[in-house]
Amino acid sequence: MKNRLNIIFLFIFIIMITLLSRVYFLSIKSNTYYEELSKRNYISRIQKIPVRGVIEDRNGKKLAINKMGFSVLIKPHLKSKKNREKLNEAIDLIVENFPNLEKEKLLKIYKRKDSPYNHDFVKIVDYIPYQDFFSKYTLFSSKDTIKIESAVKRFYPYRKAASHVIGYVGKASRLDILKNDLSAHNGIIGKNGLEKFYNDKLQGKLGYKDIKVNALNKEIEVLDEKEPSIDNSIKISIDIELQKYVQELFGDSSGAVVVMNAKNGELLAATSMPEFDNNIFASGISVKEWNVMRNDLNHPFTNKLVNGLYPAGSVIKMGVALSFLENGVEENYTVNCSGSIRIGNRNFRCWKRYGHGKVNFRKAIRESCDDFFYKGSLRIGINKISKTLDKFGFGQQTGVDQVNEFFGVNPNKTWKQKKYKQPWYVGETVITAIGQGNTLVTPMQMARYTGYIATGKLPKPYFYKANYEEPKELDIPKRYLDIVRKGMYDVAHHPKGTASKHIKSKVSIAAKTGTAQVVSIPQSEKVRMKESELKYFHRSHAWLTTYAPYKNPQYVITVLVEHSGHGGLAAGNIVSKIYDRLYDDGYITSKD
Repeated sequence: MKNRLNIIFLFIFIIMITLLSRVYFLSIKSNTYYEELSKRNYISRIQKIPVRGVIEDRNGKKLAINKMGFSVLIKPHLKSKKNREKLNEAIDLIVENFPNLEKEKLLKIYKRKDSPYNHDFVKIVDYIPYQDFFSKYTLFSSKDTIKIESAVKRFYPYRKAASHVIGYVGKASRLDILKNDLSAHNGIIGKNGLEKFYNDKLQGKLGYKDIKVNALNKEIEVLDEKEPSIDNSIKISIDIELQKYVQELFGDSSGAVVVMNAKNGELLAATSMPEFDNNIFASGISVKEWNVMRNDLNHPFTNKLVNGLYPAGSVIKMGVALSFLENGVEENYTVNCSGSIRIGNRNFRCWKRYGHGKVNFRKAIRESCDDFFYKGSLRIGINKISKTLDKFGFGQQTGVDQVNEFFGVNPNKTWKQKKYKQPWYVGETVITAIGQGNTLVTPMQMARYTGYIATGKLPKPYFYKANYEEPKELDIPKRYLDIVRKGMYDVAHHPKGTASKHIKSKVSIAAKTGTAQVVSIPQSEKVRMKESELKYFHRSHAWLTTYAPYKNPQYVITVLVEHSGHGGLAAGNIVSKIYDRLYDDGYITSKD
């Protein structure tokens, strides 16, 4: 009996403890939770969306701005038979005043966005320009089924100028919204170029206003308020007038031009041709327009500055020469170029059919003798060449502030084994030494490497100051650099220099031409065909990379002209006129 009473008392004790614990939790521990929940019932937060920052050129000229306008919204829950007439009246009013809008499309948008769970007005027109809508504002705002809100639209005043670099904005996708809180509020996000790279800076930070409301959701008082950020703009290094001038010089050709400060990597102009008008994306591109541009064989959508991969051709020869020198090849090393060298059962030809005769480093660069580099490469091997080129940034991203920059290819034995599971052959070494074979580079990489040769420091290219880094010192003796610099000077000034007939400028220029073959030349071809005799897309790409002034390097200009043959012929006039413009505008302060 006593045991039973003990069990009953224990049971009662447990129940009492449980009840007391619950009372404690409800009255004390959960008080904070319910207090917060209560606040939500009478405090409403309104998000304050910042205006997207402006992009300016170095002189303050506006490259990307926001045009003011209005968006049109329609009252929700008008799809039912009872309210359908009101819906049609509202949309008819819009179409009557703005005939470029189609009723069926607006109805489709409304029906897709409206739902029983949505109690907000439904946006069916994103943007109508201020000047088009202002005179009709009173008419529309008087309708209880229509709501008008202010809206902005991104606009690029210079249209095709620097379009790849600047980039564009577009509607945020679901994935974009998951990654970016602010795009969930404004529906816009940077899609390419600087607009994407600096999207977080340009879009700014949200503000808010916390207000106390009553049971009818009417505002009683403002409890807290924070303004959205206003320092969202960026000023970039581009000179838009110079940029336009460069694009005019390039004309209808396809390719790329980089104008870079040799000392710090600041980009004064950079174009990927052909450019396109970014406003077609801000306004919404049609399927027809998209297909025309997508199928253009000149690839207007490709940013060739960082996404164009090309054989390096002879412009790589300065880097290969430096590899020879730092790997034990004597500074007075010479070869006798007879026009070809035979390795195994293959004949590797120099571009000059009967050869260059006796060739040293300076002459090899001046006249772009292939045979010199064939024979020098056999002395040191591909791995040492690749290691030196790696120092100059080949096979790596430059770090320029553009999206999805390509790495390129700086081949060696390990690379080939990993990629193809095949051994490296000696024939591949000699063609790699003249920039052919598997070597692939971007114009931005080529400009950076040229900047190193000019100054002895490897710069990081940049458009906006936040991306600047101090140029790198490399462990290559100055006397080796002086050898290749003299060869580059001769390219533009010596009677036998490969660009001397085509470069005529106020400024003393050091240069190197390159011809990047698109198709290989058969062994049976005894005499090289002229580029003009080849089909357009079989013609070689033309490189010309330069720096100036020769004695006091200030700027690098690298030009790649697709399918145009010899670099000096295709790009010499372009480079000369750009340097003249830099001198006339005061960017270059001395001729020598």
